[in-house]
Amino acid sequence: MSNKYAWALSMNQIENCSCSHGCGCQFGGFPSSENGGCDAILGFEILQGHLDDLDLSGLKMVFAAAWPKAMHEGNGKGALFIDKKASPEQVDALATIMSGKAGGMPVEALATLFSEFDGPIMADIKLDKQDYTSTVSIDGVIEVEQAPHINPVTGEINEVHITFPKGGFMWNDGFAAKTKLMHINHGNIAFNYSDTFAANAIVNWPNA
Repeated sequence: MSNKYAWALSMNQIENCSCSHGCGCQFGGFPSSENGGCDAILGFEILQGHLDDLDLSGLKMVFAAAWPKAMHEGNGKGALFIDKKASPEQVDALATIMSGKAGGMPVEALATLFSEFDGPIMADIKLDKQDYTSTVSIDGVIEVEQAPHINPVTGEINEVHITFPKGGFMWNDGFAAKTKLMHINHGNIAFNYSDTFAANAIVNWPNA
């Protein structure tokens, strides 16, 4: 895909999915959830970002997805929620980036994995990124809470840290927590999980 646009996003990413701890999708290619599919909610807070000359810094997004099997097998249902504080131009820019239309990974690949997609949907997004206790919420639609892994003998926090030395698909370096609560009820996307995989990372996505 030719890069008609120039964009880059450096973001806090709060990741929660239906896999068991040690996400099968990321590390083995196939989900380890009980239903054999992949359900996920990802919250983003843009630390620095732009599309061409348009500044996108400080905005928030939430991406929700439900795949019936492994995500790379496609046929997913997805939705994109964008900070209601964003201007119409910023909303259009973020929708262009996240749809893969501006090129760049991982969004260019993700965009091919859906048969249904809703958005952008304007929302009041509350997001707090921590190493092991991040939260994401949209009143009446999405609720995400994370918790650290606890050592069963000492009762202390197991500080789990994961790196991809040659670079990962979504992120390269993250803190692994667990999903205390992951709930969404929006159109054709509805699920509710606890005690599943969670991670927190800074992601750097450019299309150059």
